[in-house]
Amino acid sequence: MTTSAPAAGYLTRRPLVEDAREIHELISLCDTQVIGKADMTLDDVTDELNEPSFDREADGWVVHDGTGRLVAWAWARRKGGSDNVDIDVVVHPDAPELTDGLWDTVTERARRIATGLGHDRAVVDIGLYREDSGKRAVAAARGFGAATGFIRLRADHGASVPEPGLPPGVSVHDGLTEEVRRQGHAVQQAGFADHFGFTPVDYDEWYGELDSSASSDWSQLTVARIGDEPVAMLLGTDAFAGDENCGYVRRLAVLPAFRGRGLGRFMLRAAFAADARRGRAGTYLHVDANNSTPALDLYLSVGMRQVLAIDVWRRTV
Repeated sequence: MTTSAPAAGYLTRRPLVEDAREIHELISLCDTQVIGKADMTLDDVTDELNEPSFDREADGWVVHDGTGRLVAWAWARRKGGSDNVDIDVVVHPDAPELTDGLWDTVTERARRIATGLGHDRAVVDIGLYREDSGKRAVAAARGFGAATGFIRLRADHGASVPEPGLPPGVSVHDGLTEEVRRQGHAVQQAGFADHFGFTPVDYDEWYGELDSSASSDWSQLTVARIGDEPVAMLLGTDAFAGDENCGYVRRLAVLPAFRGRGLGRFMLRAAFAADARRGRAGTYLHVDANNSTPALDLYLSVGMRQVLAIDVWRRTV
């Protein structure tokens, strides 16, 4: 498991689940320097280490300095069976000399992941806070360029949020049964097919990733049907519950043939009401600023506000 150090005085090895706390502390330190606060929870990091699509023996690296302090965390992770691979490199401010080697390592791993899946190239993505000028400069120097931007939005809830009226002919079902989960998966796949970075994922992989996450709660998956036909889905999770007492809309999708009927607005308002009943202070979601649907306008029209911007930078290798 141990490999040679990327620089004198450092030790590099593969990550263990037991490293989650130290990794979280490192990420929190770096995020606080950039955006003024920690942006991941310990559960988030643990979920990343346990994610079925992440091979800890091949896709990740942790680096410790001579005192045993964890000073870097880097990874590459496939997206389904596509040629698209996500990466990240997090380096302690005291160890900048590790940066170049780790970027080379994860980029090469991304190429190998894509090759192993039968592709002749890798489309490599990294998410960068808009305020992170230092990391953006590193990415630019390595041939990465801005591909799209995701905006984090928040709705603030008072003591209560009114339930929206059920649209005529629509019924709503929660994800506590496999039938509804399969319907939610199908609607999401169809609804996101033309979105940036979409990769088709079969039901088993979709379910496995979500079910392995500490923030998942299948009662927060809702599927809207018209008659017997599933037409819209919303997947809520507890990703922001522990640190900010907020709900999170991870996915909201409406089948193309049923857009423009107010279903997205209804599903969103229902999620706000449900989060308020849980005592949540608000609800978060992310939206692609270049979304092919007018999603951003919808979210702003229901009182959400922008709180953060995360850009995706891309390079093909």
